[in-house]
Amino acid sequence: MTQARVRVAVTPPAPGTLPAEMCAVAIDVLRATSTLAVARQNGCARVLPFGTTAEAIAYRDAHRADTLACGEREGVIVPGFDLGNSPLEYTRERVAGKTLAFASTNGSRAMLAASRCQRLYLASFVNLSATVDVLAEESEIWLVCAGKLGAEASEDTACAATIAARLVAMGARMVGRDGSEVLAKACRDATAVHRKVTGSAHGRWLASLGPTFAADVEFCGGLDTVGVTHPA
Repeated sequence: MTQARVRVAVTPPAPGTLPAEMCAVAIDVLRATSTLAVARQNGCARVLPFGTTAEAIAYRDAHRADTLACGEREGVIVPGFDLGNSPLEYTRERVAGKTLAFASTNGSRAMLAASRCQRLYLASFVNLSATVDVLAEESEIWLVCAGKLGAEASEDTACAATIAARLVAMGARMVGRDGSEVLAKACRDATAVHRKVTGSAHGRWLASLGPTFAADVEFCGGLDTVGVTHPA
């Protein structure tokens, strides 16, 4: 790869503030970008992020033939939505050919921060290697972590760090005063990924909501279980 420049935001900037010439990567390991990686693998046509659930429902209602309203608030499906935020819900039968009007508590913020960027990819541990492969052709990269309610989420930062470390190994360089600190948080292998995700504060909270949520956390703690990535 050319000597790409990699920047990391551990929480999302304001909507639309990232420069148009950037390639952005939104990261919400638990669970939005893990879920949407599955959706894209299973044939969904595109993902449109919305800041509010009302906007997502309004868009769905105006485009009913091919659109689903999806996402969550406080971890659970929103009344009136077609799908929640579990990767296990997004089967090919439900999402193939569909546009997803997506509004989640944290992940949508990361996506909306990159609304002006020329390309936006959705990354998590489940499609990490596929994401690195497509980023190898980019020169200006922003890795945007969703965080949790405006604060840093350790699993998101670790995912961004792992992507950045692989890009640096391919010749990229970190830009920003916290580059070396971020790289130190990279996960070395699948065991470290699983430990980071399941042991994170957000992961423990989700698992406490019940068996279905615990299964989601287990899924999101897998490395490279989804072999593709697509622009949102």
